[in-house]
Amino acid sequence: MGYLGRRIGLSQDNGDSNPGAAGGAVGGGLLDLFAHGYFERQGDLYNAPGSSALVGLTATGGAISDYISGTDVYRAHVFTSSGTFDVSALTDNVPSGNSVEYLVVAGGGGGGGSFGGAGGAGGLRTNLTGHPLSGATFPVSVSSYTVTIGAGGAGNPDRSRGAKGVDSVFGSITATGGGFGGGNDSGVHPGGPGGSGGSGGLSGGVGPPGSGNDPPVSPSQGNNAGTGIDAGTYAANCTGGGGGAGAVGTNASAPGVGGAGGAGVQVAIAGPAADTTGVGAINPGPGQYQWFAGGGGGHSGEVSGRTRSSGGVGGGGQGGISNGAVLGPRVGLPAQYATGGGGGASGGGNPSPGGSGGSGIVVVRYKIASVATTKATGGAISFYSNKTIHAFRSSGTFTAPGTFDETVEYVVIGGGGGGGGTHPGVNNTAHGGGGGGAGAYRTASIPLAGPFTAPVTVGSSGSGGVALNNGADGGTTTFAAPTSIVSPGGGGGAYGKPGSNITGSSSPGGSGGGSTRITGAGGGSGSYGNPGGYRTPATNDQGAGGGGGAGGAGGNFGGNAPYYTGYGGLGVRLPATFQFDGNLGYPGPGSTHSWVAGGGGGGAGDAPITNASGGPGGAGSSSAGPFAGAGAGGSYINNGGTNAEVNSGSGGGGDGPGEGAPHTGANGGSGLVLIAYPS
Repeated sequence: MGYLGRRIGLSQDNGDSNPGAAGGAVGGGLLDLFAHGYFERQGDLYNAPGSSALVGLTATGGAISDYISGTDVYRAHVFTSSGTFDVSALTDNVPSGNSVEYLVVAGGGGGGGSFGGAGGAGGLRTNLTGHPLSGATFPVSVSSYTVTIGAGGAGNPDRSRGAKGVDSVFGSITATGGGFGGGNDSGVHPGGPGGSGGSGGLSGGVGPPGSGNDPPVSPSQGNNAGTGIDAGTYAANCTGGGGGAGAVGTNASAPGVGGAGGAGVQVAIAGPAADTTGVGAINPGPGQYQWFAGGGGGHSGEVSGRTRSSGGVGGGGQGGISNGAVLGPRVGLPAQYATGGGGGASGGGNPSPGGSGGSGIVVVRYKIASVATTKATGGAISFYSNKTIHAFRSSGTFTAPGTFDETVEYVVIGGGGGGGGTHPGVNNTAHGGGGGGAGAYRTASIPLAGPFTAPVTVGSSGSGGVALNNGADGGTTTFAAPTSIVSPGGGGGAYGKPGSNITGSSSPGGSGGGSTRITGAGGGSGSYGNPGGYRTPATNDQGAGGGGGAGGAGGNFGGNAPYYTGYGGLGVRLPATFQFDGNLGYPGPGSTHSWVAGGGGGGAGDAPITNASGGPGGAGSSSAGPFAGAGAGGSYINNGGTNAEVNSGSGGGGDGPGEGAPHTGANGGSGLVLIAYPS
């Protein structure tokens, strides 16, 4: 008898794999479900003596997903919280042997408050084959390897500097936390050193930029920050961008143009870059996922028409704008979760905190097998628990040959609706905009027999409403199997205006958008969703209702204090078949992953006070969230709501009130199609 990976039986060297071999001399025996799935997909291929199927090492830890790249099958372990990577068995059967590839990204630095500097990105280290920053091979043994996920540094309020990001660790590999953005309380405030450096704040001069790759490692884990300008006026003062893993932070430029954050880098380790979402940030443009460690944007001066400085691609937060005669969004925006991005710098005026840095991430992958064929084609294909899973994050085609005869489990989610805009109020007279509704959520199992070609259309995100306009409805998602499965998009949230009673869009099949009506229902619901919320008091200065979610109605706004607003309706968790992959869906209640289709939070009332917060997206209560990738509502201090995440089907946040240029609600999340069947 012999042993091949997790296969026990007659030695492969003592017989061939032809099931009809004479005398029962079949190299075979017992296969685990995963290995058996690969043999079945290849039609019980004949293997002459001395050849073998590939079976990789055995390990646990993190959110595990398997995917195909060419003819190779990889297993990726994605850690967004601390844990262990536990290797229980090795292999001598895969060409890469018992070495793993890794990505380790530390927490990003926090932005400084009130004329502060931008946070630097967390250090990024990888040994992914062919990557420009690839380090040495990482052999493993049967052992446990510590995984520590560094938290992002806090963006401190008022004039204080931000906090440095926390280191991330995988075994012997440490990535250093991003440098903090300098403050503005007294004296000259330099940016902090770290994986990438934070930029200096403005107080009695320009604080020097923080250094990256500190302490030094090779290849470099990050870059320096950019430099600011102190011209002594609100209009011209500005700070540089934080450093990113791929580029130095941009210097500020007059008049009052804050520096953009340094670019991060793409590390396509968790799946094909064109298809994998939920891991890293998306670079503007299609098919550009898995970017990490972008620097935070510097703060910009008070100039009419000024927009926020950009965070570096890879999750960096945008910078704030100084206040004054022209009121702009003052707070620095936070970096994206689990990217290691740096937080945005705060603009001038109080209260105006800097943005917090993004938490880190660790991904470990290794080759486990090779395959030649699958039963059907289309989308990003992965394998788990003897199931083949096709994920369509953009439109495509599911094609099955004549040999296909399977019971297919599906999830079809429409695009989320956009949040409502607001009237550009004067003297604090505007309402918040309603949250966008979630796209329709449909799931079931149906028998399908080939041959057929089934177009898949993934619904687009609904755009946020501009000024006195409702948010747009989300796009319809369709899986055109022999019997079409259709999930309409969610309804757009209502716009906010003093004395007006505006109802959110009533989706024909998804969840309704949040309303600014004084009483009565918000946006209606269809067959696969819930209504949005509304506001109950009949006075000005009110928040709006949250958008409906697939798991519950949007929350109502019910009172002045503390100027809190309607929460987004609860989303739903994907079926168990699809919960294996942390790349599908977003965090939900109880720190679980794989949640989708939550309602967008409503925009806050317009009283200019510190606690005028927007509603959390996808929350299902006033004290939870954000969940399911849904957008949060905007506030008076930070006018714009938050966009929903891509492929969440969740609603965008409603706009917050405030003076100045017309405001815009946030965009909803695009839809998603998942298809699974036995391997």
